[in-house]
Amino acid sequence: MYTRHLGRRIDYLLPHTPAIVLLGARQVGKTTLAIQAGSEKPSIYLDLEDNDDRAKLANPARYFAEHENELIILDEVHRLPELFQQLRGVIDKGRQSGSGNGRFLLLGSAAMDLLQQTGESLAGRVSYLELNPLDVLETGPADTEKLWVRGGFPRSFLAETDDLSMEWRRNFIRTHLERDVPQFGLRIPAETLRRFWTMLAHNQSQLLNVSNIAQSLGVSGKTAASYLDLMVDLLLVRRLQPWSGNAGKRLVKSPKVYVRDSGIAHALLGIRDKEALLGHPVAGQTWESYVIETMINLAPEGTAANFYRTSNGTEIDLILTLPGDERWAIEVKRNSAPKLERGFHSACADIAPTRRFIVYPGDERFPLDDSTDAISVAGLTQLLQALSVPRAAIHS
Repeated sequence: MYTRHLGRRIDYLLPHTPAIVLLGARQVGKTTLAIQAGSEKPSIYLDLEDNDDRAKLANPARYFAEHENELIILDEVHRLPELFQQLRGVIDKGRQSGSGNGRFLLLGSAAMDLLQQTGESLAGRVSYLELNPLDVLETGPADTEKLWVRGGFPRSFLAETDDLSMEWRRNFIRTHLERDVPQFGLRIPAETLRRFWTMLAHNQSQLLNVSNIAQSLGVSGKTAASYLDLMVDLLLVRRLQPWSGNAGKRLVKSPKVYVRDSGIAHALLGIRDKEALLGHPVAGQTWESYVIETMINLAPEGTAANFYRTSNGTEIDLILTLPGDERWAIEVKRNSAPKLERGFHSACADIAPTRRFIVYPGDERFPLDDSTDAISVAGLTQLLQALSVPRAAIHS
């Protein structure tokens, strides 16, 4: 078991907010973290995918009143959207009596659906947190490569062998395609969505071309875009938007898209272990997406993440605009002896970053020129963590 960064944030927020919404992909560890948060105080856990637990909420107002002095943890809460109006009344009544905080911890794996439901009913009464897969600061720098290969889903990362890790990820993919997506009322053929997901894995960190993907799938561009929206909503895929702060340059307008967990991307591509990965053409791309996802997840609250690319191909892999307008330019290299390229200097001249880094697979930090350091994944995440508590709450 690893200590999750977000545990401290939950413990801090519970006494100060009526409800916390904990978002995260399935199997990322939300239930474990929530139960840990409730272990030191009176609490009750209900899984709303379980019929017996759902039956307990036949009269939610009465049930919540009977457990007024307990933290109520509701897992997969978006399965009962009608519950949110009841929660609003209970929270408001608690506020009037002086017992409004620390009442509910709501867990969900569909971000936009849950954000919309809670935003409409619980505005001003809820804080949002997102739990991501394990990161290098939680597991330790020695496991950087293992995290890249297996990904950060706990059961994949902690599997005894590479084969067992791969088996878990394949089952995870199958479950999403055959069970989870249909539960959202979406009639998408599982094989079609698998092909779409696999195409994204093949094109990790590449510019999105919806037309090409749609043509390959034999669907319309609008349909392919809806598939992407779904995968983003399920917190499985990230759209990284281009930086648009330089009006004097012809900048690309298409986002980059990648499967957020590198281990899931490798499973989609049939890459079983590190040896197979290092010989695969996609290795550099999945390393880049792994590093970018790690940095975004550990950046301080309020950080804007983008990439920079001009029409002539000048590019920076990741730009982090930190609170206070400090701007970091981050280039990702798989080479153990990274070198600065002319395009990086040209792009930095355009965006004027305050700090410049090249992330590479080694352990040491060393200067590449007067303003750019080569640094490890763990080293750069430690710099980001020192700036603030990672991924603080977003209040609504």
